Parts: sequence; structure tokens; C-alpha cells
Amino acid sequence: MYGNPDQPAGMDGQTTGGGIPVIFKPPARKPLVTYVLIGVTIFFYLLQMLSQAIASGYDWPFILGGKINELILEGQVWRLITPALLHGSLLHIAFNMYALYSLGSSMERYYGHRRYLLLYIIGAFCGNALSFLLSPKASIGASTAVFALVAAEGVFIYRNRSLFGSRAKTMLTNLLVIVGVNLVIGLQPGIDNWGHLGGLIGGALFAWFAGPLLQMQASYYGYELTDTRTKSGLILGVVLSAGLFLAVVVVKFLTA
Repeated sequence: MYGNPDQPAGMDGQTTGGGIPVIFKPPARKPLVTYVLIGVTIFFYLLQMLSQAIASGYDWPFILGGKINELILEGQVWRLITPALLHGSLLHIAFNMYALYSLGSSMERYYGHRRYLLLYIIGAFCGNALSFLLSPKASIGASTAVFALVAAEGVFIYRNRSLFGSRAKTMLTNLLVIVGVNLVIGLQPGIDNWGHLGGLIGGALFAWFAGPLLQMQASYYGYELTDTRTKSGLILGVVLSAGLFLAVVVVKFLTA
């Protein structure tokens, strides 16, 4: 259900309408972090299956790492991130890994390895933090982080819409439809929609302040698309996304 953003016009040595070459050197040419995330998540799912097979049906990875509010309140705060590595069924992990591959392969190219990994972790944290605040039910799944990637893709297209031309409006409309459909599906019992919403908000905040901001600049060979985002923007993005949801966690601890 998820699609990759098309390349902005004139990327990777293509030419503009006037025949002037435009060069884009992406921070990451291969989505290595995406591949590692998929591999690690599948590994943990196999551990879950093995645990249930040899431990009388007990899912020890879930017991030790799922989002269980009572245990988080006891100080097991790693449970605000580790649920993104765990899944409840083969269909659950298959859908999330397909979405991660579809979105991540493109987003990592523009974000670079480290900033992309930071986006993924922040999305998982923000989603589980909002679920921790508003949902008493235990939950697992990478969809918190996946929804952050969806939001980041939308922000990327919007902030760089001049490079996408007339396609930008259609791409953004498609994304909004995808988000809306998935949030409606998330209203079904057993789905943690608060986690999805938290991932969306956290991903959007991070992407708005820390995501790629491409500008066309003159170079010796013609024009070059460069990311003008500064380190201060990256820090601000982390503070406003992870910091906001850290405050949510603190509020939950204080009011529990």
C-alpha cells in the first residue's frame, strides 16, 4: 500500500529543460540500514516463534520487550522502543517489512544512513510513548516507525515540492489517502492506532526540522542539488520530536 517518492526532476545527471546538466549525489546509494532493520526484525520474529515452540507457548521476546505499561512504570523504559522489533503474526511482520522496504529504500537514499536510522528510532519511540500514555493494552509492531517514515516522506515531498513540479500535489494526495485508510483500518480491535498516530506526529516533526531540504546550486558542471539542512536543524528536530514525547512519558510517570 506504500509507494516510493519519485525523483525530483533533473536528478542523477539528468538535464533541465534548457539542456543544463543537474547533478544529485545522494547521501546513501544503497539502503543498507533498511536491509539491516528488516534482517534484525525477522531475526527477532524467528526468536518469538522458537520461544513459543520450546517454552510451552511462552513468547519470551514479547514478555521481555513488548509495550506493557505496568512494566514500563516499573522502570523498564526500553519497552518504549523494543516493540518495533516484535510482531504478532506472519501477516503482521510481512506487511510491516514490505512497507519498510518500500518506503525505506527511497527515504534512506535522501536522508543518509545515520539520519534515517535516527528517524526510524524516533518514530518507534514516539509511537510507543503516545500508546503508553493513552492505551492500557500491550502492543508490539514496527508500524510505529513505519508511520514515521510515511510522515517523513510527505514532509520531504512538501518541503521540496518545487523540485517535483506538478507531481507534488498528486503524490501528497496519494499519501494522505494511504494514511487515512490505514488509520481507519487501525480502528479495528487489536490494532494500536495511538502508536500509529504517535509515529506520524514524531516522524513529521523530525522531518520538518531535520529532513533533507534540497536546493539547486551552480557548480562547475552545471547545477547540483545539495541538502542545505544544518546540524542545528538536526538537533532541533530531535528535541522537538523525541523531546515532546519524552515529556509525554514523564507526565504518565508523574500521574500514574
